[in-house]
Amino acid sequence: MNNETRTLWISLGAGVFAAFLMYSYSQEKKAEYDKNFGAMVSVVVAKDDINEMMPIDDTRIEVIQKPSSFIEPGAVTQPDLIIGYVTAAPIKKGEQLLMNKLLSPGSETGIAIQVAPSKRGISVPVNEVTGISKLIRPGDRVDVVAAIDVGKGATMKREVATIMTDIPVLATGVNVVNNLPRLVEPDGNSNERLSITSLTGDTKYNTVTLELDPKQAQDMIYMLSTNPGSIFFTLRNPNDRQNLQRMPSSTSESVLGKPTIEISSASSAPVSMPAAPPYREPAPAPAPPKKKKSGFRPL
Repeated sequence: MNNETRTLWISLGAGVFAAFLMYSYSQEKKAEYDKNFGAMVSVVVAKDDINEMMPIDDTRIEVIQKPSSFIEPGAVTQPDLIIGYVTAAPIKKGEQLLMNKLLSPGSETGIAIQVAPSKRGISVPVNEVTGISKLIRPGDRVDVVAAIDVGKGATMKREVATIMTDIPVLATGVNVVNNLPRLVEPDGNSNERLSITSLTGDTKYNTVTLELDPKQAQDMIYMLSTNPGSIFFTLRNPNDRQNLQRMPSSTSESVLGKPTIEISSASSAPVSMPAAPPYREPAPAPAPPKKKKSGFRPL
């Protein structure tokens, strides 16, 4: 073995020995670090600032490693368990997500944060016929068509009209717009575990929540209180944002194509009659003429 080969092997051996010393030193320091601060564990933190009452999704959180002694009590370690939850308080970027700052979607959170200012949310009962086979999804836009009885008795007739157009759908059942389509509930077998049900393709809902202005909400409540089964939805293309003017109502005559007689405003105007002359007492009849007496006397 020449000198160059011997030098090479000595250098390799020294390098391996140095790597072993570095590994031993790092392990010793890691053991000392773990002893002082605990082992590294995963924890969920906010990727950006999250405002109050905002839904949690994958874009708002991330998982990082921290020493166990730096983990706050109640911190979330599994991100899948909180997707769809709502923040009960503002959370800063990099802050650990705590369970006491999160609310499970339900009666405590609702969908009030999804309702635009000056608008109102109202739920309307639907079935397979009125609700387009329950294929409506949160975020869709619909037109509202109503069948209303007009008149009374023998003159009553039914008219069908599109009364509202381009209406946003806030929710179908408990599936809320801008939230992940899933339902998080306590497990029936254990209150500490959560049962997660996917709402993708859910057709078991019985109500559709619409976003209306106050006047539209008032009209909707009137129709629901008088004849809730007379309200139908028609589905719009999401790119069709044209707000059409109200069309003429559909009646039996218009459906059958029967001609209808329209009375013009001129002919329907009241006809003015001449005023009657004032009443006057009739003139008294002239007295009959008196007979003149003759100048001759009878003998």
